[in-house]
Amino acid sequence: MSTSYSTGAPADGQVRSVDEIGAGEVVLRTEGITKTFGAIVALRGINIEVHKGEVLGLVGDNGAGKSTFVKILTGFHRPDSGRIFLDGREVRFRSVKEARAHGIETVYQDLALIPQLPVYKNLFLNREHTSLGPVRWLSNGKMRQLARQYLDEIRVNIPDVGVDVERLSGGQRQAIAVVRATRQRAKLLLLDEPLSAMGAKEAAMIIDLVKDLSHNRHETMIIIDHNYTHLFELCDRLAVIQQGAVTFDKRVKDTSIEELTGLMVNSYREQIVAGQRERMD
Repeated sequence: MSTSYSTGAPADGQVRSVDEIGAGEVVLRTEGITKTFGAIVALRGINIEVHKGEVLGLVGDNGAGKSTFVKILTGFHRPDSGRIFLDGREVRFRSVKEARAHGIETVYQDLALIPQLPVYKNLFLNREHTSLGPVRWLSNGKMRQLARQYLDEIRVNIPDVGVDVERLSGGQRQAIAVVRATRQRAKLLLLDEPLSAMGAKEAAMIIDLVKDLSHNRHETMIIIDHNYTHLFELCDRLAVIQQGAVTFDKRVKDTSIEELTGLMVNSYREQIVAGQRERMD
């Protein structure tokens, strides 16, 4: 029997099947990930799977453990216990550099772009093409050509790859950061608040980009966002982390903003009551 996944509001109005998002192939699997910081228990055994071509939305209040989990995936923190598998093979990251070498790329809110450099140089930042010979020169022509090719392939409309990034809109800058990450042939792309502080037109551009990457290029992504509307537009599935554990994991088509909001509100109220009891004790 076939199961269906939805991306919230696909441009073509069609629901993607398991085969279309490659759900049979698990790109990332975590088993029992725990992490403590002194007396603070940040993670209590996180079990998550993400399939090839799937977009997973990660939800959680501040202090719920979401950021700690993401930092473990990116190699910034090491788990106290638990296992991480990429493409079925167990991996252990001792640094961010090692995580990137294994194919985990992250696009943070600050984008890590250099505004005073042109688009094509930002796309090849720290991975510049150079000419052969005793003296190494930057191959600007080649980088321009490849930059144009990359942007055209995923239909990102930036007419001039030679324009400085500081002259672009927020949506265009976000698109460049995403294209740079996917160009590294990432196995898993993490996007931190990709629609933050964007207007509707720019947000639509990034939503279309994410859907194109997942639908047509089978890129696998985890998106961290506090805006539920954004998550329902961008994602196939949502996972909620509360007090260091996964408490909710559903396909977007099987839930609603109202259900998710109710879950988070009830959890917040329970934490307030628990805090009041602790003070009374």
